[in-house]
Amino acid sequence: MRKLTLTASLVLGLFGVSAQAEEMKMAVTTSFHNSGLSDVLLPAILEDTGIELQLLVVGTGQAIKLGEAGDVDAILVHSKAAEDAFVAAGHGTHRREIMYNDFVLVGPADDPAGIRSADAAAAALSAIAEAKAPFVSRGDDSGTHKKELNLWRAAGTDVTGGNDWYKEVGAGMGAALNTASGMGAYVLSDRASWLNFGNKGDLELLFAGDPVLFNQYAYLPVDPGKGDYIKSDLAEEVEAWLTSARAKELIDGYRIAGEQLFTFNAEMDGAQKAAE
Repeated sequence: MRKLTLTASLVLGLFGVSAQAEEMKMAVTTSFHNSGLSDVLLPAILEDTGIELQLLVVGTGQAIKLGEAGDVDAILVHSKAAEDAFVAAGHGTHRREIMYNDFVLVGPADDPAGIRSADAAAAALSAIAEAKAPFVSRGDDSGTHKKELNLWRAAGTDVTGGNDWYKEVGAGMGAALNTASGMGAYVLSDRASWLNFGNKGDLELLFAGDPVLFNQYAYLPVDPGKGDYIKSDLAEEVEAWLTSARAKELIDGYRIAGEQLFTFNAEMDGAQKAAE
């Protein structure tokens, strides 16, 4: 009997933190999850705050819809125009920038459209369109998809007309990269998802560095006026953590093959700066 009592105490000791954790729902982009960064941040948030984040991993468009419906307590996304509209419409209390990386154009190693030598993202996409080289689009209203469409517009190319070379998969970044790998096609990816992608096949990173490919991630708490069930107090605690020196250390320190995937750029308050 004594052995059973000790075992029960040990179990409670091991799992006591999880048993007492408060749960909060956050809709996040697939790139945040696919990059592997969520696997680093979530345990640290639980350890430091006692908050267990339940992630709904979707594209930015769907994340915003979940926020509008009050189905989550906060969203972490990367499409500034959509984020500003979300706050302006009263669905979110504010927008707080957290970190950034960049978008990259990936394609087959033999680069049939010759985008390696392009001097701008618009020129690279124009070359793909002129060559009618296969291009895979997420086609899912995500932040990456929104950026891609903006880039096509800047290139003066209409991709809505059912072009044979343009394929929409209606899925996340991993599925789009897998499709591009199988087809030997070009694709726009966030750098983090590309670096963490395991099925590269013949694909290579062919174009990057244009300032228009800047990719900012922001945190938006859902307006508590949507209902008493919105955990605005927990959303506030998570925001404080995401803009802290601890978050900066983990975000800036997250690397794959020695390459930094994200750069922390949240504005910290005085106390947080002092903790650096």
